Amino acid sequence: MQVFRVLHLLILISLTRTTTLTKAKSISKKGCNDTCGGILIPFPFGIGRNCFLNKWYNVDCNSSIPYLPSLNNVEVLHASSTGDVIVNVSMTFDCENSMQNSTLVLSDQSPFAISVYDNSFFVKGCGNIYANVTKSGSIVAGCSTICRKKTVSDRNNCFGVGCCQSTFSYYLESFNLNRTRLKRPIGDGSCGTAFFMNSAYFEKGFPRQSIDGDNIYVPITLSLIYSTSGDISSPECKRCEIKGGYCSINVDAASGTSCYIYGRSKKIGVILGVSISMGLFLLSVISYALYNIIKKTKAKKRKQRFFKRNGGLLLKQQQATDVALVDKTILFTSNELGKATDNFNENRILGRGGQGIVYKGMLADGRIVAIKKSKMVDEIQLEEFINEVVILSQVNHRNVVKLLGCCLETEVPLLVSEFISNGTLYDLIQDETGEFSFSLSMRVHIATEVAGALSYLHSATSIPIYHRDVKTTNILLDEQYRAKVSDFGMSRFVSIDQTHLTTLVKGTFGYLDPQYFQSSQFTEKSDVYSFGVVLLELLTREKPISFTRFGENRNLATYFMLAMEEGRVMSIFDAMVVKEGSTNELLAMANMAMRCLNFNGKNRPTMKEVATELERIRVSHVPSTHQTNFGHVTQHDDV
Repeated sequence: MQVFRVLHLLILISLTRTTTLTKAKSISKKGCNDTCGGILIPFPFGIGRNCFLNKWYNVDCNSSIPYLPSLNNVEVLHASSTGDVIVNVSMTFDCENSMQNSTLVLSDQSPFAISVYDNSFFVKGCGNIYANVTKSGSIVAGCSTICRKKTVSDRNNCFGVGCCQSTFSYYLESFNLNRTRLKRPIGDGSCGTAFFMNSAYFEKGFPRQSIDGDNIYVPITLSLIYSTSGDISSPECKRCEIKGGYCSINVDAASGTSCYIYGRSKKIGVILGVSISMGLFLLSVISYALYNIIKKTKAKKRKQRFFKRNGGLLLKQQQATDVALVDKTILFTSNELGKATDNFNENRILGRGGQGIVYKGMLADGRIVAIKKSKMVDEIQLEEFINEVVILSQVNHRNVVKLLGCCLETEVPLLVSEFISNGTLYDLIQDETGEFSFSLSMRVHIATEVAGALSYLHSATSIPIYHRDVKTTNILLDEQYRAKVSDFGMSRFVSIDQTHLTTLVKGTFGYLDPQYFQSSQFTEKSDVYSFGVVLLELLTREKPISFTRFGENRNLATYFMLAMEEGRVMSIFDAMVVKEGSTNELLAMANMAMRCLNFNGKNRPTMKEVATELERIRVSHVPSTHQTNFGHVTQHDDV
């Protein structure tokens, strides 16, 4: 836009210079006064004998105010070397008289007429006024106004409320003015008026009333409409203009009637102006095109650089080793995801985590998605990101978040997955508003779905997958509160004959398998331990690490195991769980959690076993409306 503004300014300057070169000099004849009362009087107008072209251009300056005796001594406001003149006409407006002719404006036989270029027809006043101008019986201009009290004061908005204006198509040597309903409205001392007037003077506050208030002075531009001896409408000048020349009065001629033709000068000026303008225009267009090409080239290279840095080559390698990934991994463009998130507006943020920010977006096809924008990442984190893309591309389970694709051409990589509407399981468990009834049936159902998803990852996929970060903040809930396991950044594929992964210890305190913490060997039973903590959160609504508890009880797993040993496990369960569940159900779930949290991983059940047991409990559960009083349970043998 800036380029075109500069171009427009340069073209205007060029055309202004061209016009200046072609215009004749506006001065009076030699030996004659050229001003009267501060107003320039150029030839063909003149002050005094032999200073004007003919009687129509004679200017009287006896009172330091220029007048035209030939036009009923109207005052001259401006005179032009082209023969045009702006005069201040006194026009009487009678509210009782609906007709008016042009005799107050023009004298008989005058070569002047009201100009169509500088003047407009105005109607001003209240009382539903309509006025028009006719010439030879035909209406050439007209408009109407309506208002109740005063007219509008803003003269730049003369569009019908108290004021209106109209253009016209003919030079008017004579006319008839017809007015309708020009009588004063009740309670208003004004009288509606209709008049021709120079548009620029109207904006300056004209017309103005005389001292006695009976006359109104109207500045009107008059133009020469037919030839007189030696004027610029002569046949010579007409032929000159037809040939493309510029004609003006030669003030140095003895008779004052000859014309000087500037045709060649005008042509050179026009050609020069047009050439410069076209050259500047072409230069601007070429510069703008080159700028866009360079900009697009830089953007393309930057995207290629980001693609390599964000693991694009690593993804290509993964696709090369597994052909199935080629059709399953969709690569979105940065433009698509920018539009989907309103350029990653903060209002679209769903949550912030250790690995990045999650935005809500809408794709061009109308799908609502979650877009995970990673933080500035190093090489190890990039491997985790690409690993998450590869793993989710292989997974197809109703309780696992579905991956839609990724974008690697931005500064940080982006992961696009289905949008899950009801937030995280952690938020639901820790909701203290009491607005949502978190029943035991729902808790068992969620636990069963999460266990089923982890069982699928461990044993149903072609290559086993260890999640390695099972926790309630990584379990999402859809509109029907179905569980969706998410965040596979730390997950790993494991060959069938492989029993464990030896890695740097990673995870979240409170969920971390103590055996993995000591040995750095992650097994499928490490996911089982983390799930056991999730199960405790569902039963107790306690946080995995809480500073409201003291000592070793800050850890929920330790707190639970001590309660089990002391036979008071029911005292730490959530009140709604105790109210709705039977003794056998709650002891069965407590026993399952205890087995999952066994220090020795070999003694923990598999996720398939956990899912089977929880499904049995879910099917057999019958919601109870009676309070069950457990007291201190001491059934250590059952536990």
